[in-house]
Amino acid sequence: MAKAHAESLDKALEELRELLGRKRLDTSLASRTLHADDPTWNPVLPADAVTFPETEEEVVEIMKICTRHRIPVIPYGSGTSLEGHISAPEGGICIDTSRMNEILEVNAEDLDCRVQPGVTRRQLNSYLRDTGLFFPIDPGADASLGGMAATRASGTNAVRYGTMADNVKSMRVVLPGGKVIRTGTRARKSAAGYDLTRLFVGSEGTLGVTTELVLKLSGIPEAIKTGICTFPDVEAACNAVIETIQCALPVARIELLDAFTMATINEYSHLGMEELPTLFIEFHGSPSHVREQADAFAEIAGGHGGRVKEWAEKEEDRQHLWRARHDAFWAAKAAFPGMLAMTTDVCVPISRLAECVTETQEDMRHNGLEGPIVGHVGDGNFHVILFAAPDDEERKQAIMAFAKRLAERAITMDGTCTGEHGIGMGKLKYMPMQHGPALDVMRAIKQAIDPLGIMNPGKLIPPAE
Repeated sequence: MAKAHAESLDKALEELRELLGRKRLDTSLASRTLHADDPTWNPVLPADAVTFPETEEEVVEIMKICTRHRIPVIPYGSGTSLEGHISAPEGGICIDTSRMNEILEVNAEDLDCRVQPGVTRRQLNSYLRDTGLFFPIDPGADASLGGMAATRASGTNAVRYGTMADNVKSMRVVLPGGKVIRTGTRARKSAAGYDLTRLFVGSEGTLGVTTELVLKLSGIPEAIKTGICTFPDVEAACNAVIETIQCALPVARIELLDAFTMATINEYSHLGMEELPTLFIEFHGSPSHVREQADAFAEIAGGHGGRVKEWAEKEEDRQHLWRARHDAFWAAKAAFPGMLAMTTDVCVPISRLAECVTETQEDMRHNGLEGPIVGHVGDGNFHVILFAAPDDEERKQAIMAFAKRLAERAITMDGTCTGEHGIGMGKLKYMPMQHGPALDVMRAIKQAIDPLGIMNPGKLIPPAE
């Protein structure tokens, strides 16, 4: 699709202005740029305007206008995605759902809730605090729940509680043209038809705009215990993870931070820890169970040269540790002032984790690249963050070549080029290698739901060659 024709765009903007007023239709360059800029070095390609709907009905009308004039639509949550999902390579209208941020109902007896897409995970958990329930998916950033569904978000708790794909029961979605559908029910399971919820979870805004979600909730554990365990090298740490998972030890979180990462978070978060490959591990359950689990893990880790340095059970101590883990990206940015970040992730079968991570480390060393390796390794998922000066094209090319090798390495290990970042614009090139003929089925679904190709064009599904 060529960039929206100026005459059609002018007509669409006129209708949108009549619908929303000037305060909720923003064409300023500052706002348009903000809504296209993610934390990495992806190109900032602004939409032609940003809309701020407050109701599902307004989203319906926006979609009708954009469909009528064939104007691209770019859904926007909180802008924390990392693969260029929010850029507008063909211009168009950004739909910012942040004002649709009501928690509509909590059904404590059924362990679920219904929310609008602009609700953030911290907002929801703050609201739930007195119910004894919480929403466990924590990608680190205070992302919107609609955006988390769109990118199939994950995080440190996924090894126990799953990803967004496992915790969204139903959605209301506005399709191109303005039709509204509900993808499921509040029942815990169903055998009625295609699983449309899982189709839209992870669709990255390429099929419709989410206006409501029904989410699974979990009980706040009676006891929580967080441990820090150091290892002589990353391979030993990964092998300890593999054995822990294969022994079915019920870990809630198990996170890898390499020595470089530990150095950066020591500086950024004032931790004062040993700068060795480290696992942050957490157990949930009854007091007796978490003690047993912690002891079992310490025995496994010891067999791989690991040493448990401390266990934290107080809320403030645990939160400090996990805040430092979640701030690993910003700690790395602080260690490379003035540089642009490229962050990528892959996921492999747990048995291939140590092999994939050590080969990746060797690749970095061989090519003179330096940066953190961190990971939700209980799922076989890890991230690499690398940096280049804005004008250092040679370094950028070396980093992109590394990212390509990493994606291909994971795919050849029967893994995936992304465990949680998604495809966006940044990883389109790997989709044919990973999916083969199945990519044609995805194209057929996209064509059936969005025949005009206006939904977040240039993302997730590469054009047929």
